[in-house]
Amino acid sequence: MDAASLQYALPVLGALAAGAVVGFEREYRSRPAGLRTHMLVSLASALLMLAAVHQLKWMGDTPLETVRIDPVRMAHGVLTGVGFLCGGVIFQQGVSVHGLTTAASLWITSALGMLFGMALYDLAVAGTVLSVVVLSAARWLDKHMPQKNYADIAVRFRREDLVDEAQLRGLLAVFELEGGRINQRLIGGGTLFELAGSFSGKGTLRLGELARRLEEDPRVVEFDILPRKD
Repeated sequence: MDAASLQYALPVLGALAAGAVVGFEREYRSRPAGLRTHMLVSLASALLMLAAVHQLKWMGDTPLETVRIDPVRMAHGVLTGVGFLCGGVIFQQGVSVHGLTTAASLWITSALGMLFGMALYDLAVAGTVLSVVVLSAARWLDKHMPQKNYADIAVRFRREDLVDEAQLRGLLAVFELEGGRINQRLIGGGTLFELAGSFSGKGTLRLGELARRLEEDPRVVEFDILPRKD
């Protein structure tokens, strides 16, 4: 393979490898965008940047004094297009938002592809390694570092078996849950009384134990426990 061929082959192969490495981590965790998606994003970014960097070669007989090479404009267009793709993997389920990390991985994969397309190999390889470290190794940190988790809790009682706000707070305190404002309302045509609010606790919330406790309470007619993360 001659030098001219390597000039195109190395960026393309490097971009495919970077997309495969990041995509494998996403595929392994069964995320919405996996191996093929990341490889295609990285490859497309590299090809477009190669075309922009070597613009003189495809401009044909255009006079050089009229040619204005600006790869930055191509990079801006690539990242804008990838932004729309990233929006497709972000979705809301209940009160939780999913897909943000996968969207960020697509965005960084596109950036890595552009770096390979511009032949900035040192920066591209370093970026690939750091991306994998953030996605995988930092996951351990996320599990073990102190953090506060949240849950939206609503409990409904019959009007003749009311539980007041202080009693509910006392019950939740047993499971190390604390909250701010509690909303109160009558529902079911005035037959049921609801107490609802957002509660938080440190580390893993004992929501399963709380659910069993509420199931055993004869005063409780219905309840909703929706875990989320702020």
